[in-house]
Amino acid sequence: MEHISFGTDGWRATLDTFTDDRVRIVGQAVADYLHAEGFTAPVAVGYDARETSEGFAESLSEVLAGNGFDVILPERDRPTPLIATAVVDRELAGALMITASHNPAEYNGVKFIPSDGAPALPSVTDAVASQLTEPDLRHMSNWGTIKRVDLQTPHAEQAHSLVDTDLSDVTIAYDAMHGSGRDVTDALLREAGATVHTVRVNRDPTFGGSSPEPSTEHLEPLINSVAKHDADIGIANDGDADRVGFVTPDRGHLDENLFYAALYDYLLEFDSGPAVRTVSTTFLIDRIAEAHDESVVETEVGFKWVADAMREHDALVGGEESGGFSIRGHVREKDGVLMGLLGAAMTATEPIDDRVDRLLNIHGNIVADKISVDCPDDKKTLVIDNLADDLPETIEGRDIADVVSVDGFKLLLEDGSWILIRPSGTEPKMRVYAEASSQEHVAMLLQAGRGLVEPLI
Repeated sequence: MEHISFGTDGWRATLDTFTDDRVRIVGQAVADYLHAEGFTAPVAVGYDARETSEGFAESLSEVLAGNGFDVILPERDRPTPLIATAVVDRELAGALMITASHNPAEYNGVKFIPSDGAPALPSVTDAVASQLTEPDLRHMSNWGTIKRVDLQTPHAEQAHSLVDTDLSDVTIAYDAMHGSGRDVTDALLREAGATVHTVRVNRDPTFGGSSPEPSTEHLEPLINSVAKHDADIGIANDGDADRVGFVTPDRGHLDENLFYAALYDYLLEFDSGPAVRTVSTTFLIDRIAEAHDESVVETEVGFKWVADAMREHDALVGGEESGGFSIRGHVREKDGVLMGLLGAAMTATEPIDDRVDRLLNIHGNIVADKISVDCPDDKKTLVIDNLADDLPETIEGRDIADVVSVDGFKLLLEDGSWILIRPSGTEPKMRVYAEASSQEHVAMLLQAGRGLVEPLI
């Protein structure tokens, strides 16, 4: 049980640690938590396209049913946002999702989704973790039922109700990265009338030997497809399709910071409200908000914090630079399927490149990037503590105007650029982020950040 720990988004580990016995222990802890909270409604169990995921989901289902809960499973691997939507749509007690998201195939993971469909906050995951114990199943006569159900249709209906758009003049290249978005995101786009060309829409539990992460280094097949088919936009999902990435004709892989800026600007044409962003996400959101007399709420990294702030502030949109977004009126879980449809709807009104160019002309150019520095999990806290004791007064000759300690340390420089150093919640790494007005400046800031972190590891 000491190997089970809940990080930024559930428990993830390599398969030598992430075993069936430990998954069953998590299932029992969730069952005990739900009983303690007085829940009696059914529980959903979803899973992604990894080789081991369906088996782990069946084990969880057995433990939950053995504790008296009725369990629903999808017909096949499905995106995390479909499971979260089902929790709210069916008024379930909650859900468990077997996924390691964008991590490579040697990982798997499990996350608990509470009854509101939003990511579990630490108060919930701590309560679950405090009850980790071997499964204790009831007599078979007192077991709940286990059923396979359609979770795709209800999600598609909600997505179309939120984004009612005609995509008949839009050509899209879609990349499932061999994950669970296949025949889901592309189907949604076709239902709206789009012409869709697909790449990597076959299930491959190894994800082609790579990580199912829609980052620049993994999107060459999509970039090529956009060029080959003269597509208006390319859309990619990560392994469990809760995140999204875009490719545009002019920019190639569109920085998720720029997509978020375009998204907020687009939504403000029809509605009003604040935006929520993580501490690692662009200040361009703040400039757009200010221009519309709106506000921005800054949170720690992790969509659970974004989701909670969306609830508290009735936000129009919430997002993070890693490609996770949701909007008001939808379940407060990042949804790469819905965002694919919304990005296509934006494109139907105006090329995203044109909108981004206009925003940068108005608010100033921004470039953002990040790097990772290997760091054992047991050293992360010490690195941050030591950094706190010896923060620099300047970075690359520029004075530090302020320090934000929402999550790690974000050093705000007098020229408007910034650098953020924080521990990863999902991998044995420290993250270094930077934003400035040019790629050269960002590269200098990232190297300066690396120079601060590496001596402390």
